[in-house]
Amino acid sequence: MVAIGEAARLSGVSIETIRYYEHEGLVAKAGRTASGRRTFSKASIYELRFIKRCRDLGFSIHDAVALRSLANEPANACETVGQLDRNHLTDVRAKIAELRRLESALIELVANCAKEQHDCPMLDALMGQNS
Repeated sequence: MVAIGEAARLSGVSIETIRYYEHEGLVAKAGRTASGRRTFSKASIYELRFIKRCRDLGFSIHDAVALRSLANEPANACETVGQLDRNHLTDVRAKIAELRRLESALIELVANCAKEQHDCPMLDALMGQNS
């Protein structure tokens, strides 16, 4: 059993995030010492690390919890995990496409600024004066 600071270090999850996950019921409530300090088991740290890895891959908290549940009951979970993964990949690809559109718009705005015009075309565009 380790204190919350050590659990944060071992899991890679901040103390504030651990408290949030616990408060929201995403992870089991930590044990408490006689003085009221939280204590975490190896299983708790594994659970925190699992959710962190999911979040690092961009999964929502809801999906991370669902994946954790599937990991705890792996029989026939592969199809469900695959569907979650495919949905997430679709979302990631949509975000990439949106970021590419954003990049193109910013490239155009930056190029306009490079023309050293008296009025700032970027500010005009942001205020909608070029439409």
